[in-house]
Amino acid sequence: MSTNQKINGPRLWDTLMAMAEIGATPKGGVKRLTLTEVDKAGRQRFTQWCEQLGLTMRVDAMGNMFARREGRDPKRLPVLMGSHLDSQPTGGKFDGALGVIAGLEVMRSLNDLNITTEAPIELVNWTDEEGSRFGHSLMGSGVWAGIYDQAKTYALKDLDGVTVSEALDSIGYKGTHPAAPFPADSYFELHIEQGPFLEREGKLIGIVTGAQAQVWYDAVITGQDAHAGTTPPSTRKDALVAAARVIARVDEMMRARGDDGRGTVGRLQVFPNSCNVVPGEVRFSIEFRHPDSAEIQGIAQSFPAEAKALVAESGCALELKELFVIEAQPFDADCVDLVRQAAARLGYPAREIISGAGHDAVYVARRMPTAMIFTPCKDGLSHNEAESILPEEAEAGCQVLFEAVVARANR
Repeated sequence: MSTNQKINGPRLWDTLMAMAEIGATPKGGVKRLTLTEVDKAGRQRFTQWCEQLGLTMRVDAMGNMFARREGRDPKRLPVLMGSHLDSQPTGGKFDGALGVIAGLEVMRSLNDLNITTEAPIELVNWTDEEGSRFGHSLMGSGVWAGIYDQAKTYALKDLDGVTVSEALDSIGYKGTHPAAPFPADSYFELHIEQGPFLEREGKLIGIVTGAQAQVWYDAVITGQDAHAGTTPPSTRKDALVAAARVIARVDEMMRARGDDGRGTVGRLQVFPNSCNVVPGEVRFSIEFRHPDSAEIQGIAQSFPAEAKALVAESGCALELKELFVIEAQPFDADCVDLVRQAAARLGYPAREIISGAGHDAVYVARRMPTAMIFTPCKDGLSHNEAESILPEEAEAGCQVLFEAVVARANR
């Protein structure tokens, strides 16, 4: 059986494309780095759309935005839904934005259908999910959930030396409400899968049961920069060669764990970065992910010593700073079941899946019952300007979101 309460798919798609105009790149993606003037423009357009629906907007001290639609019973705790509007430097149109704009479409459809839910519903735009400007992903939700200290987060700087606090002030989004948990019933987040499995298996909906465990590092290898033409192998301390050995080991460890393994070096800086100088210093990021927390704990215990031994073979030294360890996060069984029931009722082919990416939902889940919904994306490609989904995939994900949120708000 399908519902008679339908969201407006074409309107959802048109709104996604309207948001994609802000920060649009020549290759068809978006660049909406967090807390920039472009991010501000996206926030302002989002605010206008929310105010047109009669939603009440509030902003907290981290710039997280909450748009509220009142319910019939003012004593009921609100049901939350949302995602993020910031992007990678060469990001796609749908990463994060799909969840926010689909939430907006849920609100519009409730107005169209003249539905008043029992509980209030709030739509959230979380600040700096991507972490691409200040180097700290899930920043807004992390502070809100109490994972990160607000004062320390305010002091983080981008490559130009601008702090988070200064950036919030500069765009006018350092709100007056505390960036802290408030009483709420639950949270639902729609997102593109950012992986290949739904498309590969012909599934329209991913029923997300939880998120992977992770450990992240910052690495600095120090060797000795020297003349490339006069320095023989016996005296070289090549920091880049040492880094290459560590990077190869990260890849080996990932592949040893099969399709569940993840190991990535995504950022690399070489100094002095001259073609005829042996590199004297290399800075790079390392991250591991796995559905099993025990696997990540094992890596966290063994990898630092192993990496230092590899670096020492090149006559160099390694400074390895563990940024954080995130335990595997299961989502709430009842909320997940609402997603499962919605997909089944609508007749959408679906499968259960564990999120390979970190999402705001991972930290929100530590404060309230949470679930996620995935839609396929072309070739599993994300964090890329070529990121692509089909209008009918966006519509299906939004319809499941509508069904789950309304069911939860009316329970």
